[in-house]
Amino acid sequence: MTYQELNARYEALIAEKNGVDPDFYNGIYDRWLRPVLTRAHIPPFWMYDPDPKANPYLQQRLGVNAVFNSGALMLDGKFTLVARVEGVDRKSFFAVAQSDSGVDGFRFWDEPVLLPDTCPEETNVYDMRLTQHEDGWIYGVFCSESKDTASKDLSAATAAAGIVRTKDLKNWERLPNLVTLRSPQQRNVLLHPEFVNGQYAFYTRPMDDFIETGSGGGIGFGLCRDITHAVIDEEKMTSVRRYHTITESKNGAGAVPIKTDRGWIHIAHGVRNTAAGLRYVIYAFATALDDPSRVIAEPGGYLIAPLAEERVGDVSNVVFTNGAICAPDGQVYIYYASSDTRLHVATTTLDKLTDYVFHTPKDALRSHDCVVQRTEFIRRNLKYLKEHSNQ
Repeated sequence: MTYQELNARYEALIAEKNGVDPDFYNGIYDRWLRPVLTRAHIPPFWMYDPDPKANPYLQQRLGVNAVFNSGALMLDGKFTLVARVEGVDRKSFFAVAQSDSGVDGFRFWDEPVLLPDTCPEETNVYDMRLTQHEDGWIYGVFCSESKDTASKDLSAATAAAGIVRTKDLKNWERLPNLVTLRSPQQRNVLLHPEFVNGQYAFYTRPMDDFIETGSGGGIGFGLCRDITHAVIDEEKMTSVRRYHTITESKNGAGAVPIKTDRGWIHIAHGVRNTAAGLRYVIYAFATALDDPSRVIAEPGGYLIAPLAEERVGDVSNVVFTNGAICAPDGQVYIYYASSDTRLHVATTTLDKLTDYVFHTPKDALRSHDCVVQRTEFIRRNLKYLKEHSNQ
């Protein structure tokens, strides 16, 4: 293999056209056959030294293990992702990829994102949510991971919400990490795109430690006046965790809420435990326009769950989103990762998504009540089919 052959294979991958999965249908969204970003989408010059004198065997010098959880927005008319790239050394970093179509042809910028190094204790960064805020800035809120120096466990870590802002995704200003006075750790934090009562609004995920939410009741909501020194006192619960549901173990904010005339639509993740480990799915809910902390619609069950090869990867049986784009034409692009390995896209329309969120029945919470709910649904459908059998 020569470097030229490696690069030709890379260019052929970028040029491949994606297509809707013809075997999947639920009336809500389309799944696309090919992942939009994988480690194969990394430019060869990120991994290989093309100089034969320095690299006579054309070996990978700086390998990449996975490309997944991505923030998303439209920038200069292009679908733009800030993806999590994980090297073979386990460290994650951010990189910008753009596409004209939103479903294929994503190409990384020549260099990854180099954030200002203002936190010397920070070891790892990942899962950036991108918010185009009404104050004119693009904010990135991400997980800032550091070693838990209070523990003797070498794997013990602490999680905080790092904050950066930019106008072009090239020049970044690092702001102090978010401080939540009543929560020791934070993950999956998201900035709301509009001011609420004249303040910046964050969706949080209170946690007792790095892995377990513990007393954390679900997705929180808090306000702060100054984002350059963001401090939240009270966190009000929005979408809460419930026993024997898809959010039993934990849940967290995903994509930036999408504004509709009926409310803010949220695309989040929920986690439950199984005999095979944690299972992550994506679900949706809506909050009120006049109070983005108040849930007004909550469809039962998941919106997206891992299927087929999506279930296999570094952390299996997982789908996760931290980015979606509502295009000017009303098309909605949900970017979701599978099994901490690759990034996919599902597409729908704002009308379809709104119909799903506001007309899908809520979780009845008990088996008996779920059967009653389904039986009433079946009887109504059979009555309709009988009455319209000759049409």
